[in-house]
Amino acid sequence: MIPATGFPVERFTLPNGLRVVLTPDRSAPVIAVGVVYDVGIRSEPQGRTGFAHLFEHLMFQGSENLEKLAHFRYVQASGGVFNGSTHLDYTDYYETLPSNALERALFLEADRMRRPELTAENLANQIAVVKEEIRVNVKNRPYGGFPWLLLPPVMFDTFANSHDGYGSFEDLESATVEDAQSFFSTYYAPGNAVLAVGGDLDVAGATALIERHFGDVAERPVPVRPSFAEPDLTSERRAVHHDAMAPLPAVAMAWRVPDPVNDLAAYLPYVVLAEVLTDGDASRLQERLVLNDAIATSVSGYLGFMGDPFDVRDPTALLLQAHYPPTVETDKVITAIDQEIERLAGSGLAPGELSRVQARLAAHLLREVDAVLGRTLSIAVLEQQRGRAELINDLPHLLAEVTAEQVVAAAQTLRPARRAVLELVPGSAQ
Repeated sequence: MIPATGFPVERFTLPNGLRVVLTPDRSAPVIAVGVVYDVGIRSEPQGRTGFAHLFEHLMFQGSENLEKLAHFRYVQASGGVFNGSTHLDYTDYYETLPSNALERALFLEADRMRRPELTAENLANQIAVVKEEIRVNVKNRPYGGFPWLLLPPVMFDTFANSHDGYGSFEDLESATVEDAQSFFSTYYAPGNAVLAVGGDLDVAGATALIERHFGDVAERPVPVRPSFAEPDLTSERRAVHHDAMAPLPAVAMAWRVPDPVNDLAAYLPYVVLAEVLTDGDASRLQERLVLNDAIATSVSGYLGFMGDPFDVRDPTALLLQAHYPPTVETDKVITAIDQEIERLAGSGLAPGELSRVQARLAAHLLREVDAVLGRTLSIAVLEQQRGRAELINDLPHLLAEVTAEQVVAAAQTLRPARRAVLELVPGSAQ
């Protein structure tokens, strides 16, 4: 029996187009505030790779009524924490604070929605910060960008889906204040955002505060989100990446899956399938590759290149990856993966296998939304992408309704001709 959640959702829209969702929980004196903007890595123009992430940094460099670093000081002085993150399809900004600091958090978010401080000094400073982040997380790190930055250009053809979301140094260095102002004007309109507030709040009181602080943010045109659709692969694509810092070789592969927003019922069996194949010691690929054949040191599988199945739009993919000893041939690992997928597709699930995986999935989802910040951000993204914040309560049960036949049918689509494969080889290219 999957436990049920009943997180309440209240919603309204301000005259300037800002959508608001509230989820009260009076169990602890803590609140979370999150703003999700409908712009991410896929929205970056050519010649400006990494700009969505760069702009996220700029949003912390002062705003209409706040000097540089004031946002940091006000949140931390209230005993709170804050951050932001850039994803393929959205960018978020958030705080968790004691509930008596709710109005402070709302003022901070409204002030930078109204007008961030976009200056040449701030831009130059944050370009340097982002370049250092790339050095630390990608260029000077074993398996940096593997596979989330390196596999999309193998699988996809369009710039939107295939380019490096961290950005090239050349593109970052050529960014101008005018670019930043245009990006803000286009994508940071209140009508292109969702504000979510969760935790110890009174709905009427919170509504009044939101109207007070966000109500006078000027309405601006909301951009029409283009389609990023691409045809599925009809033949296998392979590429090799050399990593001078990697101690072990690795391989990653990906298959396109149904639209997670507009065809959720067809998408959910792939979420379950990834867990059947890789989650826990009893999973198919862990048991075969790691425990029995000992041809891999680790195996993982997930939906979406950034690893969260329910915060991504189409096109997206199911990914499998494995790290293995240098004495093992890459094709031996790939063959074993293919054999296990074929065995599942042909012979089906073992008794109890599906219910075990569904219970693990439900536990994972419930852990994610147990804390007020995770719950608030999940509600914000679900509302932004689907207009359906209440899905937070439905997902565990929808996954529990996936049948063995649907999982087998999903496995049958994971054919070599539909996949992109990236082999990571330790050492420098010769």
